[in-house]
Amino acid sequence: MRVIGGEFRSRRLKSVPGLDVRPTSDRLRETLFNILAPGIAGKVFLDAYAGTGAVGIEALSRGAARCIFIERNPDALRVLRDNLCSLGIGPERAQVVAAKAGSAAARHEADIVFADPPYRLEQEYQLVLHSLGEHPPDLVIVQHSVRVPLAGEYGRLRRRRQLRQGDNILSFFAPEA
Repeated sequence: MRVIGGEFRSRRLKSVPGLDVRPTSDRLRETLFNILAPGIAGKVFLDAYAGTGAVGIEALSRGAARCIFIERNPDALRVLRDNLCSLGIGPERAQVVAAKAGSAAARHEADIVFADPPYRLEQEYQLVLHSLGEHPPDLVIVQHSVRVPLAGEYGRLRRRRQLRQGDNILSFFAPEA
């Protein structure tokens, strides 16, 4: 796994062995950040269910001002902290929160939230989207399996776009107009 573009381009990232953490593929991250590129500079990015931190690190690499990483798996937290340290990303740019992302994501202010719960925890999709829908950020992106359909709205969040790549879908939600 590597950083696709920006400041940390081509730098390798550690990953967590086993199946508990499912990193977002390089190809899907590249697609996501090609879409986000015009609007990410200077933003606060929140990587919910961060795992190794690959998505949030990519956001920082491409110009996000800060990233909040939320993860509860102790092995993933160790790897995430190692990845940040190896890239020289300090606390002024990265905040690591050891918590359940479904409920913690709404307690942190961010412009863009990326959520990629483990597929086996289907209830987490509803939990995080409902909690973010009460006081929504500017943009919420959810990565999910084609086998896990999401509703078109959650509180004040409305789905604006879906992008399918293989068995994955990126669903883009924004506050109602």
